[in-house]
Amino acid sequence: MTTHSISVVVPVYHGEPYLEELTSRLAVALPKLSSNFEVIFVNDCSPDKSWQMINFLAKKYAWVHGINLMRNYGQHNATLCGIHVAQYDTVITMDDDLQHQPEDIHFLLEKMDEGYDVVYGAPKKLPQGLFRNLATWLTKTLMSSVMNIPSVRHISAFRAFKTALREAFAHFQNPNVIIDVLLSWGTTRFAYTFVDIKDASHRKSTYDLRKLIKIAVQILTGYSTTPLRFASLLGILIALIGAIILIYILAVYFTVGSIPGFPFLASIITVFSGVQLFTLGIFGEYLAHIFDRSMDRPIYVVSETTHKEENGS
Repeated sequence: MTTHSISVVVPVYHGEPYLEELTSRLAVALPKLSSNFEVIFVNDCSPDKSWQMINFLAKKYAWVHGINLMRNYGQHNATLCGIHVAQYDTVITMDDDLQHQPEDIHFLLEKMDEGYDVVYGAPKKLPQGLFRNLATWLTKTLMSSVMNIPSVRHISAFRAFKTALREAFAHFQNPNVIIDVLLSWGTTRFAYTFVDIKDASHRKSTYDLRKLIKIAVQILTGYSTTPLRFASLLGILIALIGAIILIYILAVYFTVGSIPGFPFLASIITVFSGVQLFTLGIFGEYLAHIFDRSMDRPIYVVSETTHKEENGS
């Protein structure tokens, strides 16, 4: 296997119970893979004592660094923060709750050595319930379509990629961050390898159905023009239907001498009004994204960091 220097980025939220074990397992796994490595914990304004734990670990291990964000910005924003400060040539991202196994990092690196720039650790078995797994699958399929990369259907927060890819989104300023779409701006060489994902039933996921739907809309309207094109095609289709209805009404008028009554007219108006409102809603989503960008909201704001000179050995 090619020798990698490794930066592990871990966004932290309610991670206090897991961070010490995660770090101790990384302390065993990473030296087997590289002599140059670091672990960057990004505390996403967790309400528990995660930041205190990160400070403790940073003093215990010289290769542990911590970043504390000013408020909660979301998993992808926190991950992007860690990516920005990573100093080694390969970035590994993983969750803080031991759902992703440090011992499986070598599988990602071995797959990268086959010539890929981004490798996902895809679960052999989805660890959530039926409806949540279905919503997750639909979101991943949607993202794959937007990015035009079939392997992204196996997307996961457990990923390895070349740090140099961040140059493709170095000037990105949208507060609505989707890491995987940003990575696709720098490469199309994506792959995946199956790994064991630990059951996270002990921890309530923040990604419920409502949030997954929100992410799907964000992917479509924030990183793709597909909905606008769909609205145009829908307008053309409805115009054709309208022309057909007009021809039908004229034919009935000249042959029968009367035209369909109020129920027919009301149903047609309802359909056309619904389509118009739906299309306006699509435009509204794009205007909302333009408004967000015009406000120049930051992707994240760092409150404090651990200091390397305070670290022990």
